[in-house]
Amino acid sequence: MYRGRLERDLGLWVEKGLIARPVADSLLKELDSRESSFSVGQFLVILAAVLISAAILMLVASNWEAIPRLVRVGTLVGLIWVFHGAAALLLARGRKGLAAASLIMGTMTFGGAMSLIGQMYHLSGDASDMMTAWFAAAAFSAVAFRSGALTAITGFLAWGYFISLGSDFDFDWNLLPALVVPAMALVVMALVYYTKAEKVRHLAYLLMLAWLVWYYFSHDSVPTAILLAIVGAVGFLLAGLSQSPIHPAAKRAGAAPAFYTCLLCMIGLGLLHIEYDESMGRLVVGVLTMIAAVTSIAVCGRDNGVVRYLGYIVFAGEILYLSSMTVGSIIGTSGLFLVSGLVVGFTAWAVIQLEKRLAGRAAEVKA
Repeated sequence: MYRGRLERDLGLWVEKGLIARPVADSLLKELDSRESSFSVGQFLVILAAVLISAAILMLVASNWEAIPRLVRVGTLVGLIWVFHGAAALLLARGRKGLAAASLIMGTMTFGGAMSLIGQMYHLSGDASDMMTAWFAAAAFSAVAFRSGALTAITGFLAWGYFISLGSDFDFDWNLLPALVVPAMALVVMALVYYTKAEKVRHLAYLLMLAWLVWYYFSHDSVPTAILLAIVGAVGFLLAGLSQSPIHPAAKRAGAAPAFYTCLLCMIGLGLLHIEYDESMGRLVVGVLTMIAAVTSIAVCGRDNGVVRYLGYIVFAGEILYLSSMTVGSIIGTSGLFLVSGLVVGFTAWAVIQLEKRLAGRAAEVKA
């Protein structure tokens, strides 16, 4: 998406004579040379590695009883070493795509080996225990090979652990297993920084949001919802305000820190809608939500598109919600549509005015 937008902008600038065509081509070439850039070929190689890993494990599992135990264990351990050894050789020769595929096959084989050997020797343990060991092995390999692909695998394994809590504990809040989730998210973030796999950080951010929502539903209290809204608001202001000491670091991380903290604040306010469903409480929470939406646009709307659109959606949705819960009950369905149309029209006018103001501010900054 970014490359396509950049390519269109560069083409427009070339037509206007702002830059030369060779310069535009060089900029696109430099972008494509980055390891984090999307490549259809590398994606297909990774997909093939996952499918081959699944095929190997299914083949071994289907003929499990016919293979002697020692041969079974030796085969699985041998495959793990072969895949990791092949990855080391491929990295030495500069074949990063194939090395990533080999590492994925080795890591997937390790997880399958734990499961199959556990069944073979009737080892006790929960699915979450296996996911923890699998995650640790994948993280170790990601550090050893500085692999962005394995960093992505650790992100998915962290989600696998979180989901496994549903089968092991029925998502009941248990302190130690619950605290493993944010610990895994922090490990994934550290791996993202170490391996430069920037896109994987979204898995960690989303995992933390899911964990916090799980915390709310496990405790189901007004203070918890308020705490989520406050933590999100404080985090958003720290990430978005230029006066904040962590703003430079958050800005280098892109739009994600401000967006996810803003989303957490909106989630907390949304949960407060569940807690306060009477008219006065609903109105107070609604006003606070609209203030939060406008504030998010004012703080980061000019430079952060995802925060801007989130603010628009929350603001418009809150107005429609309040209209449906108050005006709609008084004047009926037809009146509700009329009022909603007027409200949406007013919201559109307010958004246009706000965007003009942001554009004017951007022009002043450039001047």
